[in-house]
Amino acid sequence: MDNAVGHRLTPSPVRFRAMRALGRTIMWLILALLILWAVAALYVDVRIAVLRIPVTAIYVLGILAILLMVKRPWAAVLCFAGFCIVLAWWLSLRPSNEGNWQPDADRTAWAEISGDRVVIHNLRNCDYRSKTDYTNCWSDRTVYLSQLRYADLFFTTWGPKYIGHPIVSFQFGDHDHIAFSIEARYKVGQDYSAILGFFRQYELIFIAADERDVIRLRTNYRKDEEVYLYRTTVPPGRAREIFLAYLAYLNQLRDHPEWYNAVTRNCTTTMDRQIAKDVSHPQPWNYQLLLNGTLDELLYDRGRLVTGGLPFPELKQREHINAAAKAAGQSPDWSALIRAGRAGF
Repeated sequence: MDNAVGHRLTPSPVRFRAMRALGRTIMWLILALLILWAVAALYVDVRIAVLRIPVTAIYVLGILAILLMVKRPWAAVLCFAGFCIVLAWWLSLRPSNEGNWQPDADRTAWAEISGDRVVIHNLRNCDYRSKTDYTNCWSDRTVYLSQLRYADLFFTTWGPKYIGHPIVSFQFGDHDHIAFSIEARYKVGQDYSAILGFFRQYELIFIAADERDVIRLRTNYRKDEEVYLYRTTVPPGRAREIFLAYLAYLNQLRDHPEWYNAVTRNCTTTMDRQIAKDVSHPQPWNYQLLLNGTLDELLYDRGRLVTGGLPFPELKQREHINAAAKAAGQSPDWSALIRAGRAGF
């Protein structure tokens, strides 16, 4: 009986060969994806434009030569080594705050904190005539931590189901609001590309702004953006901690710039860990933080939003602010007008 059991536990030669073939297939598939990424990284991120195609072609020809002339498994080893060389070069690329930036991103915000008093420098509050025509963008704003009352969430969508953009806004006293929008920082001539966002094409920027800039731009001047406004359940003490976390990060970026990345450093994932530390009962990471077009629904399910007792579809319809924002126009009470009649306001 022992021999029979031992015989059954020993893989047959056919099964062993099948498992080995499957392992090799998976290995080569992974290696092919790594090589594809390396080709894209060279084509996108080589800084001298005229060298992009030649350098990429040399890499591709080198890989083909290895595959045709070197026997396995050394071919796989050399292909992986080639990928590692490209990766090491790519990781050596450094972001910078120096550049020919677009006018609405040519300054980075930073904050001075002295006890209760906070001065935010380079706060953006442009006078817009269209989405690309604006002036008088930059000023300083003084707020007091003891007057911080609420943290609100603006959530913007523009078509694709799984893509959105959250903007957190903090209310001080009865009327003052400071909003933070985490974005890719564009140089003149650049625009956002989801593909380029996976490479090292954009620096990361924290836009500190008046709501009449960063929100009204999306409701009143850009086309096809739908904006929703939710009051969060974060109490004032926690809201202050989150506000200070934003300030710490934007001050860090002033001296230590970072790359924007569509996965690891985007409008949602950049601050997710810091915010999770500063709210009660933090909950685990969810794919909706990355594919964030339903982020507001996730926060609803987690009890982070004031709901007024409404089911989520009804709440979302009620919190849609585009019509109210356009009706408010240039009013100095714009932030109050878009909040009128919303849940929790």
